[in-house]
Amino acid sequence: MALISNRTEANAWQKKFDVQAPRVGEPAPDFELYDSEGQNPVRLSDFKGEKPVALIFGSFT
Repeated sequence: MALISNRTEANAWQKKFDVQAPRVGEPAPDFELYDSEGQNPVRLSDFKGEKPVALIFGSFT
């Protein structure tokens, strides 16, 4: 994956992928991530009908 190095590249990337993004009010697409140990896959659909899911991205260092 290439790094985005300037605002022009960032805008081009956003325009390319925004068309695929869900719109306000639409359900999020299903996806799979691994737990904090990197061992067990967890799918968004595993939580369907449960409490709301909050995803937090960032650096914790």
